[in-house]
Amino acid sequence: MLLADVAGASREIAATTARSRKVALLAELFRAMTPGEAPLVVSYLSGRLPQRRTGIGWTAFRRMPDPAAGASLTVEETDAAFERIAAVSGKGAQSERKRILDELLASATREEQRFLLGLVGGELRQGALDALAAEGLAAAVGAEPSAVRRAVMLAGRLDTVARALTADGAAALDAFRLDVGRPVLPMLAKSAKDVDEAVELLGACAVEEKLDGIRVQVHRDGDDVRIFTRTLDEITDRLPEVVSAARELTTDRAVLDGEVIALDERGRPQPFQDIAGRVGSRLDVAGAQASLPLYPVFFDLLSVDGRDLLDEPAAERHAQLARVTPEPRRVRHIEITDPADGQRREEARRFAAAALERGHEGVVVKGLDAPYSAGRRGASWLKVKPVHTLDLVVLAAEWGHGRRTGRLSNLHLGARRSDGTFAMLGKTFKGLTDALLAWQTERLGELAVEDDGFVVRVRPELVVEVAFDSVQRSPRYPEGVTLRFARVVRYREDKTAAEADTVDAVLALRR
Repeated sequence: MLLADVAGASREIAATTARSRKVALLAELFRAMTPGEAPLVVSYLSGRLPQRRTGIGWTAFRRMPDPAAGASLTVEETDAAFERIAAVSGKGAQSERKRILDELLASATREEQRFLLGLVGGELRQGALDALAAEGLAAAVGAEPSAVRRAVMLAGRLDTVARALTADGAAALDAFRLDVGRPVLPMLAKSAKDVDEAVELLGACAVEEKLDGIRVQVHRDGDDVRIFTRTLDEITDRLPEVVSAARELTTDRAVLDGEVIALDERGRPQPFQDIAGRVGSRLDVAGAQASLPLYPVFFDLLSVDGRDLLDEPAAERHAQLARVTPEPRRVRHIEITDPADGQRREEARRFAAAALERGHEGVVVKGLDAPYSAGRRGASWLKVKPVHTLDLVVLAAEWGHGRRTGRLSNLHLGARRSDGTFAMLGKTFKGLTDALLAWQTERLGELAVEDDGFVVRVRPELVVEVAFDSVQRSPRYPEGVTLRFARVVRYREDKTAAEADTVDAVLALRR
């Protein structure tokens, strides 16, 4: 299959807002691909490269060779080029990667070049994400979308299912099962504004602490224990504490879902950043374990004693978890079996407040009758946590790429110091609609004092309200902190820069 076919489909998908039309376009393309092409085509239209790290970014596209006059580049040739790029290392790696990339771009038409730029830069926002791609695959082979989604959940990868479906049709779905030792995609949560809203939506439910750690899926088969992250990377050798905890179970065959956290001497949770650093450490695991011991806390059970629990209601999975897991290893929670019970709902509110007092992120409210919908942000898990906002000053903005080419996108955010200067806290391009992008490009252009073709520095006058999850340490920024998951809420033209939030206010949130 030509890359031009994929790029053209991407353009058409981006141009329509109708979900049914997007699915139809995907199905039409998927019917034309071979089993060997399937993983590549599906990955590209889901907005990602199979090579997770290539060492190149969108800046490598700033000076591109002239495009090819006609389409001849195949998806397999494209993949081979990215494989070569990913394999480059050592002295001169950057220039060699650029050389291979330019060879690829010279073989691509203008539309293909734009598609590759969006793919590498993470800006391929044509709406063909995994959920739509799964529906497109189902339509292409005549399968039920729910069956395809379940297969993706069990396989852990959409491209694996795509190859099987392209080769063997809908019958291939029967081969995907939950096996101990093979990770499945984790179930995710949507948001609710408070506990009462979540209870109203879910009915009978459990309210449990929301822990701010590393999500882990733990597989035990006898003495063999394997641990996977939410992205299905295996990290068993980095977490000996979790291996030991898995061997405490009263069963020797199980798959558990949980979180790895760290606690200080008072029993309060340590920052996520510290935990991520410890889990990310590949060297001197024993030394890291001694300096920051980790504690697994389990909140779900997907399989036990050879029995698949994915389709069982949460109440049954929780009962089985309690049967095989020691109480200290289970997440704190309370249940509301009758949503009309006002006293129980008040207890749930107090439980949520206490979770915050203990230093946790908030709570997750889970429907007691819901199955485990792995790999999906299902409506039966609702997270409730406080959202912090700050009014910050825009110090600069970066020119966008992909769909945002020609617009100022990534904002540099600053808090006010006592001397009237501003300290940069980080960047964000999240939360920006097309209308807001157009407006800020014009407004920041009026405030510009310098443009190097990449970053436009502006007079510190424009105030923007930013929501974020927490303040965390960062040596990259002058005050040693940054905002976690920052996103734009709105611009505050009613405020002057002198009314923006201060560095002291930010540091107080960190404390």
